[in-house]
Amino acid sequence: MKKSNTGKKVYVVFVAIISLVVMIIGLAATKNIGRSESDVNKEESLRKLSKMVERIEPKESEPVKAIVSSTDKANISRELPDINSHEVVVTPKTGNYVEIYSSPEKAGKEKDGWLTETAEKFNNNGGITVNGVQYNVLIRNVSSGQSVDYISSGKAVPDAFTPSSDLWKLMLDADGVKSTVIADSMVSNEAGLCVANDVYKSLKSQYGNVDVKTIIDATAQGQISTGYTNPFTSSAGLNLLVSILYEYGNGDIFSNAAKEGFNKFQQNVPYVALTTVQMRESADKGTFDAFVSEYQTYINDDKMSKDYTFVPYGYLHNNPLVATTDDANKLEVLKAFGAYCASDEAKSLATEYGFNHESNYKCDYKKLSGDNLREAQTFYKENKNGKPVVCVFVTDVSGSMLGAPIAALQSSLINAMQYINKNNYIGIVSYSDDVNILLPIKEFDDEQQSYFKGAVQSLRPSGGTATFDGVCVALDMVEKQLEKTPDASPVIFVLSDGATNTGYRFEDVEDVIKGLKVPVYTIGYNADIDALREISDINEGACINADTDDIMYQVKMLFNSSL
Repeated sequence: MKKSNTGKKVYVVFVAIISLVVMIIGLAATKNIGRSESDVNKEESLRKLSKMVERIEPKESEPVKAIVSSTDKANISRELPDINSHEVVVTPKTGNYVEIYSSPEKAGKEKDGWLTETAEKFNNNGGITVNGVQYNVLIRNVSSGQSVDYISSGKAVPDAFTPSSDLWKLMLDADGVKSTVIADSMVSNEAGLCVANDVYKSLKSQYGNVDVKTIIDATAQGQISTGYTNPFTSSAGLNLLVSILYEYGNGDIFSNAAKEGFNKFQQNVPYVALTTVQMRESADKGTFDAFVSEYQTYINDDKMSKDYTFVPYGYLHNNPLVATTDDANKLEVLKAFGAYCASDEAKSLATEYGFNHESNYKCDYKKLSGDNLREAQTFYKENKNGKPVVCVFVTDVSGSMLGAPIAALQSSLINAMQYINKNNYIGIVSYSDDVNILLPIKEFDDEQQSYFKGAVQSLRPSGGTATFDGVCVALDMVEKQLEKTPDASPVIFVLSDGATNTGYRFEDVEDVIKGLKVPVYTIGYNADIDALREISDINEGACINADTDDIMYQVKMLFNSSL
């Protein structure tokens, strides 16, 4: 029996449809052949982002210039927060005392509390009597670099300080600050690179020996990823900076070879961590194969000492006690306290807590001056990125930012703009219920700086908080600029109180941010910090929780390490 013509037509149409479907499926299956998962994710993220930005419909304001004056230039005293924002870990029992700033690994708690416990015992034993007056000690927890900033600026000058390394004492000398070394070393420590065990074995097999030169060479060649901390505040970070320059310059840290070596190394560093906590979290996620630490921290962390091999480098961290007072009585108190810290009991506690480690490592670097160190920091600031940065600032101008938060945001950005390198590409977005492009991305020359200041000054809070709408628009701006400057590094800064209540939600944009791999740094102003940290955690950005007192210094340090 023959099929009817109608049946034949239906059959032909059916076969054609099936063939078309198969072809479409085949094309969909084959179009990504030869392309990495990362490429596919980025394309998908860009398509999704484009649709989201279309729905947001951002506005664009006419840029307004402002005069960039001498008052916008560096003023360390103005940038530093009140010293009382730093914790007093040992309180004196008498009205007469010497105040000492100490680096955190000695003035913390538990295994980081050697100086805390020793000073408390000193006070409990009556301290010391000088010329009939009983004295105690007060210990305040302040990082080494920030201690130098307080003392050099005159903002807050203690009677003494004990940084991790005497490199900071040399900087005080360069700043013209008179000081006296009471003790060359209260406890000894080593700076080191913690190298993942499997990476260490691979390097040892390839190079025969693993030292700092091996690690920085492997980093420069793109074999491994190395993380370090801000050399403006961190002893380990400053030490590594000098070590890189020293190794590549064969002792001449400002030779062309030293500078070229550092630039090659830096091009393969994902980012310079603002804090050791951020760096450790990134290492745990596999971002870094090696990262800086101190031996005392390394040996007291079971996971670190199990999973990583410690490779010492650079100058030893000798933790000197340095007097900044010339009061004769207080100098006697400091000498007595230094001697107390050198007692057998104090030394035994220091050893128990991981200090005074005996190793075969010896530093053969020549001694540097404070001027050399300042010059090294300046070189780092100008060359740290290796390539320009494309950055958009996403500023919260919702009603909840009214008053102190918006004032702190404006003053901190205007102050910190001087720490942005001119070869970077900078833009600004503001958001409340809507998103407004205040400053399109352009190279940060003198004219763009003028527009930047004008945009920041124009911020006026009102309305809701569409944080993720602002992030989407910033991402779109960054990606379009990267098409023009493909060798640049992208970054976004979100400045907010963190309370999103309109527009897109975190779950709407998480995959887009992850797919585009753009780090998002968040700065909270009296903020819902957990909400902001969620954004930063996606692509290894830092999250700063800053109140109105310390935000200016925090933003300065962030820009010094990132822009």
